[in-house]
Amino acid sequence: MKGINTLRYSDIFLAMYSDNGSSCLHRNHSHVLVYMYSGELEIKEHEKVTRLHQGDCAFIRKDFSVQLTKQAYKGKQFKAIFLMFTDKFLRSFYSRLDKESLPENARRSKVSVYRLPSNRPDIVSLFESMTPYFDSGIRPTDELLELKMTEGIYVLLNTDRNLYASLFDFTAPWKIDIMGFMEQNYMNDLTLEEMANYTGRSLATFKRDFSKVSDLSPQKWIIRRRLEAAHALILSGARKVTDICYEVGFKNLSHFSKAYKELYGCSPVHSV
Repeated sequence: MKGINTLRYSDIFLAMYSDNGSSCLHRNHSHVLVYMYSGELEIKEHEKVTRLHQGDCAFIRKDFSVQLTKQAYKGKQFKAIFLMFTDKFLRSFYSRLDKESLPENARRSKVSVYRLPSNRPDIVSLFESMTPYFDSGIRPTDELLELKMTEGIYVLLNTDRNLYASLFDFTAPWKIDIMGFMEQNYMNDLTLEEMANYTGRSLATFKRDFSKVSDLSPQKWIIRRRLEAAHALILSGARKVTDICYEVGFKNLSHFSKAYKELYGCSPVHSV
């Protein structure tokens, strides 16, 4: 994208710079710890909007519903560092933790954006120590990258013990409820791999866990749930059948009509 300069090392942390006036938007596929040097990061979570500026730091949980917009602010370009906590790194970190020291009462917050206290020495030290590498273009060693990521994890865990449940949501006590996630996202265009990732599971584990709560495969469950939602909207008479088809997540009207007739015994237009 024009105006965006991304420096990324080993998929561990990245810095993004944007020229004045430009912006970009994307969704969050990994847990992220972000520190702002300048510019503005707008984080939209459902109807809630959080804006970060110079010196602000926040944890953003991987969440399909969270949208990030990076843009200039008060004449200063967007400049920030993101620590991207991949599933591979988190599993490795978790494997080294003393399991007896884990908080039993940690609960995963329903909020996906957690703003950290401003000007904390450990946060400032962590991120300011990274800037020389980006400014000089010298590549940091893998050992240093690992150390910085580890520092970032401890910044979070020392901030709120409930963040254990968000960071390590692939473990049994904190695993995201599959059906709750599916109910919130069945209209969205997500692959099975993305669904597994957002619920803190491998694809194989996602399929296995889903089979415990439904006799249908994930794909068939989604189609059934979309049809049920469409049926309710059609009976309400509030909108046109064509609009309802796309609203509930179908991309093809003929496929929607065929699947609807198989389930309800008549075409959508004859249900009105």
